[in-house]
Amino acid sequence: MSRIALVDDDRNILTSVSMTLEAEGFEVETYNDGQQAFDAFNKKLPDMAVLDIKMPRMDGMDLLQRLRQKTSMPVIFLTSKDDEIDEVLGLRMGADDYVKKPFSQRLLVERIRALLRRQDAMDGNVVAETEDTKVIERGELRMDPLRHAVSWKGKDVSLTVTEFLLLQALAQRPGFVKSRDQLMDVAYDDQVYVDDRTIDSHIKRLRKKLRMVDSEFSAIETLYGIGYRYNEE
Repeated sequence: MSRIALVDDDRNILTSVSMTLEAEGFEVETYNDGQQAFDAFNKKLPDMAVLDIKMPRMDGMDLLQRLRQKTSMPVIFLTSKDDEIDEVLGLRMGADDYVKKPFSQRLLVERIRALLRRQDAMDGNVVAETEDTKVIERGELRMDPLRHAVSWKGKDVSLTVTEFLLLQALAQRPGFVKSRDQLMDVAYDDQVYVDDRTIDSHIKRLRKKLRMVDSEFSAIETLYGIGYRYNEE
């Protein structure tokens, strides 16, 4: 049973969403603000966190930033319809997805399940060797899907599940262009809709992490109006 942390200062959302998730077989922990959640996470991390952005004491952005210093567990943001800037910033900081309020609870459940399935695969629960589980070595890049391990020039790079999947899709066929639609298919289930900006934000975050270990990293190329490709260096 997966443990989901739901963090929101709206008690109605905490009650209704937790009831839905529990009915779907999840174990749910609810928190009224980011500080309360952070204190609990320091004792035991959940399998996934669903965070509101605007909360008292510690908001969702601050909580995400602290979480990314210690874990790459999946994180989904809950945002209001006018929080476009916060959505993009959240994705750049390492959130895996966002859902706008008001939202379909069925859609939220599907996104949670999709990210948990990918996390399970990255944690090594899928052991059969397939194209998606083979170790990838492209120049200075090394990716081990079964261990969810990435290194560049021998230095470890910590990626979220979505970031890992996007880099894997690009590095599997260096020199070939992947459109945004193709990358959406890699990172999201068919029933989950995302727009181009979401993929772009993930790619920007991915580049930033790789440039933290190598300021001259340039292997991921943008082809404006077309998509992205990985150029083996």
